Amino acid sequence: MNTMNWLAVCPEIVLLCAALLVTMVDLLVTDPQRKPTYYLTQASLALVAGLQLWHFNEGATVYAMQRMVVADPMGHLLGFFAAAATMVTLAYARPYAASRDLLKGELFSLSMFSLLGIFVMLSANNFLVVYLGLELMSLSLYALTAMRRDSLNATEAAMKYFVLGALASGFLLYGLSMMYGATGSLDIGKVFNAIGTGQINKAVLVFGIVFVVAGLAFKLGVVPFHMWVPDVYQGAPTAVTLLIAGAPKLAAFAITIRLLVEGMSGVAEHWQQMLIVLSLGSMALGNLAAIAQSNLKRMLAYSTIAQMGFVLLGLIPTVVASNTYSAANGYSSAMFYLITYMFTTLGTFGVIMFLSRPGFESEHIDDLKGLSQRSPWYAGVMAILMFSLAGIPPTVGFYGKFSVLQALVSTNVQGLIWLAGAAVVFSLVGAFYYLRVVKVMYFDAPLETAAIHASSEVRVILSMNGAAVLLLGLLPGGLMALCVQAIVKTLST
Repeated sequence: MNTMNWLAVCPEIVLLCAALLVTMVDLLVTDPQRKPTYYLTQASLALVAGLQLWHFNEGATVYAMQRMVVADPMGHLLGFFAAAATMVTLAYARPYAASRDLLKGELFSLSMFSLLGIFVMLSANNFLVVYLGLELMSLSLYALTAMRRDSLNATEAAMKYFVLGALASGFLLYGLSMMYGATGSLDIGKVFNAIGTGQINKAVLVFGIVFVVAGLAFKLGVVPFHMWVPDVYQGAPTAVTLLIAGAPKLAAFAITIRLLVEGMSGVAEHWQQMLIVLSLGSMALGNLAAIAQSNLKRMLAYSTIAQMGFVLLGLIPTVVASNTYSAANGYSSAMFYLITYMFTTLGTFGVIMFLSRPGFESEHIDDLKGLSQRSPWYAGVMAILMFSLAGIPPTVGFYGKFSVLQALVSTNVQGLIWLAGAAVVFSLVGAFYYLRVVKVMYFDAPLETAAIHASSEVRVILSMNGAAVLLLGLLPGGLMALCVQAIVKTLST
């Protein structure tokens, strides 16, 4: 029997070849706008997104590389959205980078290698593959953060990101080594079976879980492993900030499911308590600290911390109830919330880049003053995005929050119902700083009257981005059904 099964890793192979091709082709490109590199990159990303969607529609779970890799519906669906998010990010980033001497081949090739690391993480069925994908993604993002070498803020952000990222990777690697010592296997499925037998060193296992959760918490950017998020978001070029804030969150969610749910659900009572603390701490600190921010990117960084705390809520109730419906409900709600949050994040940072111009970074809240008078359409787009982040109907953010809270309440566990209540309170606190942005755009006098210039491509994609956030709020059933399908099929194999 062929245990390699190269067809199962077809998207990863195509992306790797495309990334190498883009790197080589760019050496011959003399156009300062990098049009050949850009269009080749977008075509390659569209191809791998199509491959991921095709595999998802097949609905099969296939193991490859001697069972070190698994190609399943959850990985394929998240892979499709990760590729789509990278395409949108590069479309937003191209004019922004061109005006700042950052439009180089490295922006495209490193973005593709980062996406390759995400794909590897999405399909990991072995501890070593998880770590391989994590480092491939992280090293690419470290280099991208430091692309603006003449900027002190960017260099400082890259150093902080690298040092703290290395520390977190060490936590995760040490925790995985403890898991191996306790169970005798690096294969996630075999770890699950070993825990089920009860013939393991429980003390070593729990000790390892602590380090694994700490490493995952860093990649998700939740309290108390959030220190890098505000500094990196603010210091990195906005185009790179969006690369960090978008698709990598899907990879972090996927390896959380792989390691905690597929590998360690037998000891869920241990990591569940940690997730509750991480979630509450993130929602509290993220929302309260965001209120005090005047820098828009830094405010959105603390917003991300709070939003990731909300995502963790969806991973908590499913280990309490033993029925399949409860599992599908919680995990699919968290997955839906994360995907739709990524859409909103893309649009929000897209607006920031849209309003920026050479010599001016539109990254302070005051820079949005009077935007409705300068550009009513895009002020409306930004308002929709802020309403979605705040969870106000009829945007998709409301349905995402509602589905996660419903997953908590439906368990009928008193403690989790109180947890849902706390989440509602923190969401109300968070609504303040989102609505403040809307107030500034519509009720404050503009500080400048300069015309807003942007390419037609950015204008169209930004408008579509805002429309998607609104339409998914009105018609969320299709995407939610895809998330439920992916989770049910993945966990049943």
